[in-house]
Amino acid sequence: MKLAILAIGRPGRGPEADLATDYAGRATAAGRPLGLGPLDLVDLDPRKPGKGPEAELILAAAEGSHLIACDERGRTYSSRAFADHIARLRDQGERRLVFAIGGADGLDASVLSAARSTLAFGPQTWPHALARAMLAEQLYRAVTILAGSPYHRD
Repeated sequence: MKLAILAIGRPGRGPEADLATDYAGRATAAGRPLGLGPLDLVDLDPRKPGKGPEAELILAAAEGSHLIACDERGRTYSSRAFADHIARLRDQGERRLVFAIGGADGLDASVLSAARSTLAFGPQTWPHALARAMLAEQLYRAVTILAGSPYHRD
């Protein structure tokens, strides 16, 4: 199952972008034997401002995929439960799993309704570049948990 993080805007050249790229590479390498990956980081830059144009880009890029919307009101998972959720989707035959991170105003209602589920990193608002890096890290962690690597919470 291929993995992708779709994020509105550009990640910039700061440490958060480097961190997301590093974790995406790690997840890709560790996930191959498990049928997970690659993990692609896809930055979407709408030509017009607003949630509507952002939603059009997200929905087009996620077409045919299992879409999970990243939203502060979404579901929270422990790292192990997140890994198990990803494994279930893979085992059910999903071919591509896409996580959507919206712009400054969040995700449009059309993306939330098209999403098969939601994911939250808690009720706080996070900078987009940091949310992207945190999600890439959690996907890497999920892959290593599924690979049977020692997990300090077990």
